[in-house]
Amino acid sequence: MDWFFCDSVSETQLITGEDAVHISRALRMSVGELLTLCDKTRTEHLCRIERITPEGVLVREVAKSECLHEPTVEVTLFASLTKGDKMESVIQKSVELGVHRIVPVLTDRCISRPDNKSAEKKQARYRKIAEQAAMQSQRALIPEVSPLCLLKEAATMLELFDLAIVFYEGGGKPLRELITEAHRRIAIFTGPEGGYEESEITLLTSVGAAAATLGKRILRAETAPLAALSAIMFHTGNLE
Repeated sequence: MDWFFCDSVSETQLITGEDAVHISRALRMSVGELLTLCDKTRTEHLCRIERITPEGVLVREVAKSECLHEPTVEVTLFASLTKGDKMESVIQKSVELGVHRIVPVLTDRCISRPDNKSAEKKQARYRKIAEQAAMQSQRALIPEVSPLCLLKEAATMLELFDLAIVFYEGGGKPLRELITEAHRRIAIFTGPEGGYEESEITLLTSVGAAAATLGKRILRAETAPLAALSAIMFHTGNLE
């Protein structure tokens, strides 16, 4: 079932813009076919296409229900910026796995160091990728992709979470010793190519983050966030 997001849904709804073009041209849907609209209240609306015109796609609601596709934990990924298009893949796959929010972070060993104008363009691109991934995986929401920030700025946000974890190739505790049923808002930090500086680990642990390991093998910067998210979702029963 094709999935789209909107602010609200009425009994009859006119879909316009990029979504209408996608429905009529890319998907080549026709009158009578069904699609799903998900609104900001996390309600999914099953709709039937009534009419397709140059102005948009008119649909009529057939049924609605609460969208139950979101994980029981809200995981915010503080991902160190990676080079090339690797960050795009991290964002796409993280959204599919259930991440709640993604914060790109500039750390000491980041190879990619965009200026403000480039960072803004990247953020717009990242948000579009997050939206497309949320549609594909039928999420109840589009995970936020925040502006690029420095690690010291990210460290000031940890009071917002029940648990903060920094994954460090230098060692740490296994996840099973850190996550409990009481943890519903979790922050995770993953490093760039070359890993974290020891001073950065010290900064994060000094404000309450726990150092954790993802095993004895060294993972690439674009692999670690996905391994961490998968492990957390499994451990909290969100891959069942």
